[in-house]
Amino acid sequence: MKTLAKRPGLAIGAALMCLAAAARGAEADAIDARIETLLAQMTLAEKVGQLVLYSDPGDVTGPAPQDETQRRKVEFVKSGLIGSMLNVIGVEDVREIQKIAVEDSRLGIPMLFGYDVIHGHKTAFPIPLAEAASWDLALIEKSARIAAIEASAQGLNWTFAPMVDISRDPRWGRVMEGAGEDPFLGAEIAVVRVRGFQGEDLAAPDTIAATLKHFAAYGFAESGKDYNAADIGTVTLFNVVLPPFRKAIERANARVVMNSFNTLNGVPATGDRWLQRDILKGAWGFDGFIVSDWSSGLEMIAHGFAPDAREAARLAILAGSDVDMESDIYKRYLEGLAADGAAPMEMIDDAVRRVLRVKFELGLFDDPYRYLDAAREKKALSEPAHRELALKIAERSIVLLKNEGEILPLRAHDSIALIGALAADKDTPLGNWRAQAEFGSAVSVREAFEAAGVDFEYEEGAALEVGQANFADEVLVNTSDRSGFDAAVEAAGRADKVVIVLGEDAMQSGEGRSRAHLGFPGVQQDLLEAVCEANQNVILVVMSGRPLVLSWAAENVPAIVQAWHLGHEAGTAITNVLTGAYNPSGKLPMTFPRAGGQIPIYYNHLNTGRPGPREEVFWSHYIDESNAPLYPFGHGLSYTTFSYSRLSVRQRGENIEISVRVRNDGQVAGEETVQLYMRDRTASVSRPVRELKGFRKIELRPGESRRITFSLTKEELGFYNQRGEYVVEPGTFDFFVGGSSAATLTTSLNYRV
Repeated sequence: MKTLAKRPGLAIGAALMCLAAAARGAEADAIDARIETLLAQMTLAEKVGQLVLYSDPGDVTGPAPQDETQRRKVEFVKSGLIGSMLNVIGVEDVREIQKIAVEDSRLGIPMLFGYDVIHGHKTAFPIPLAEAASWDLALIEKSARIAAIEASAQGLNWTFAPMVDISRDPRWGRVMEGAGEDPFLGAEIAVVRVRGFQGEDLAAPDTIAATLKHFAAYGFAESGKDYNAADIGTVTLFNVVLPPFRKAIERANARVVMNSFNTLNGVPATGDRWLQRDILKGAWGFDGFIVSDWSSGLEMIAHGFAPDAREAARLAILAGSDVDMESDIYKRYLEGLAADGAAPMEMIDDAVRRVLRVKFELGLFDDPYRYLDAAREKKALSEPAHRELALKIAERSIVLLKNEGEILPLRAHDSIALIGALAADKDTPLGNWRAQAEFGSAVSVREAFEAAGVDFEYEEGAALEVGQANFADEVLVNTSDRSGFDAAVEAAGRADKVVIVLGEDAMQSGEGRSRAHLGFPGVQQDLLEAVCEANQNVILVVMSGRPLVLSWAAENVPAIVQAWHLGHEAGTAITNVLTGAYNPSGKLPMTFPRAGGQIPIYYNHLNTGRPGPREEVFWSHYIDESNAPLYPFGHGLSYTTFSYSRLSVRQRGENIEISVRVRNDGQVAGEETVQLYMRDRTASVSRPVRELKGFRKIELRPGESRRITFSLTKEELGFYNQRGEYVVEPGTFDFFVGGSSAATLTTSLNYRV
């Protein structure tokens, strides 16, 4: 009876899905017809204009700009020769430029307004790497949704996010913008971020078009040095680098893709036809548009790929880079290239169609001012619920790395010495790429301790930097001033426990901020060691935009809390975890190395022919360091403990079903991220020793147990071979389930295709 009862609902659901698909198809057809009508009216100059993206022309609501470049930009808008702008923010300014474009230009084509809305807009959420540590897809989507609500309220309709670059190298500063080292986790997060930005209806006034970046392999920059070359094989490209892009397009319909600064196997991404035309637009059927990164078209000259700017423009348009950001090569040369036959008109028309399609989908042709509501702008930027969500996800992004002797949580009667410049810092927690978050507006740990009634005294110990850090310049690190050490050591000696907050300034991670040495900058390590001599009960809180090398602390400090850059509510979230008001549940999205020489280090590596260990020296290892990471991918402790048992596996048709029992063995409620890993023992291409294939975040009361079931389809069981072909092969598969990539509970299955 139950089966019969379900059938009408399924039939109705299928019918509704068919109707919805038909409606979407009819809407797309209507948009295509409008695009063709408009395209037929456009001059070549106007077509090229749609492919030009410039930065803010300055204050257009005041006196006429005096700078010639800025004045030209305004004139271009009037002439319909600019299709989009970035860094124009606020209803008043956006309205003024949109009004010029719509009312003064010949065809009145509305403009796109883009901005780097990376982890929040006015409200700063945790940096993306920190949010990835929450493994909470629903909350990550809500974070992007709030960012879109706030950004769109300021007239923006396009974000240059999410960054979906997979990276295994914490030396690379931009790991803070991504979801870490794993393609499965990275793809799941990419999908929900795009859904959060774009909402259910892209034409709604509180949605913004999302941009997947950077296409491709930017996170594989050699030596972790930003903008550097990437040189990888097709197996890594198709199985590790590309999945987040592909899945975010297939499952979330991301409307824009940004190419990258780097060369991939010797070809600059902006000029890579195979990547952009053959794979993205061809094999994947992507119908949005591709935008270059800032001046990456012009940078093909420095790469040695183009002899001059004109040839750079030709190579970029031939490769499929639709919109040129700030390098001016399309504006200057594309008309001439088309007139000479060097740039085919069908390629230019295709690029214009793609840009116009997104503008139609955003509803800008129906109402170019749909995003411009001053009352909504005021309300959206001061919504208390946004800060409440920022706190919730900040709490869940914190990773408890170590808790020896259960020194945490703090007890109500503990007297605390709070030490470190970052403990009182109200700006660093905002992180890099903080959009419109105001300088110094985060809750500091010191403020949160005061609000929570913690019995503490504060000492800075040592400044992290000299002067004020900013976005464009390198941080001047304090490497000599230890004048505050004595006071900090004395405070530590008087206290029951020490909470010391160390790490990176917000501007020490992010674009252009690669680091060769991943210890604590400046004199912070010396301060930590001095404090530990005075008091053994030390809790180290690490604020950073990347994994740091914490080997000394792991050996000498009882408790370590990875607190990233958590946004506006950082101090409150950290305090809630330290005091036990929130039981930590974060899990690492990147491996933490023991030493810099291990980098790149990642859990899903291939086995070698000599994996070891052996008594003799001839196996794959270091002679001066362990192969093992300091903390593995997926690691994260709780104030309770979880046990795993009754692991089972069976094949059901083409799928594999894995089931496990998880129990909370402790005395407090807690959240656990149940992680499933797989190894394909023998295949036509060597497969990693483990690959994440599923995860589930659950909450269990003390003593409660739950059975968790995963179902793996061909999407998870197969892989891409060296020719870029997706294959699913029979054979023995090993499965591991637990609380990290080091899970020991295992079972196997002989899979039949």
